[in-house]
Amino acid sequence: MKIAIGCDHGGIVLKPAILEFLDKKGISYEDLGTYTTDSVDYPVYAKKVADAVASGAFEKGILLCGTGIGMSIAANKVKGIRAAVLSDEFSAAACSAHNDANVLCLGGRVLSPEKAVKLVDLWLTTPFEGSRHVRRLGLIADMEK
Repeated sequence: MKIAIGCDHGGIVLKPAILEFLDKKGISYEDLGTYTTDSVDYPVYAKKVADAVASGAFEKGILLCGTGIGMSIAANKVKGIRAAVLSDEFSAAACSAHNDANVLCLGGRVLSPEKAVKLVDLWLTTPFEGSRHVRRLGLIADMEK
């Protein structure tokens, strides 16, 4: 698996813990920025990661901002992206099992690094259930046409 990761200044606080987790798990990733706490525009990084996932160059993406909300709104504008904002364990598992979310959005101002890592782990390890959810994802894909 290869993951694209991006953040703005509000989410950068979570990035070191997530990258360390991915390294420990042997999961390949590419950090698409930002790299400092200087103020940047989150849609720039959301687009970089979403385009990378939508193109097939990466299987999944992780986006980090202050709340995760702005990144998810921007990423979901890219055709084929199913970005989910997470703050709890149930949603982390459900967005994989039911929605096959291919981009995870987390907030550095609302989550601790430890909680963020736990959510990333659940998102990555919960398999998509398929079945009736495939039909629903097809309906979502139809909306993009």
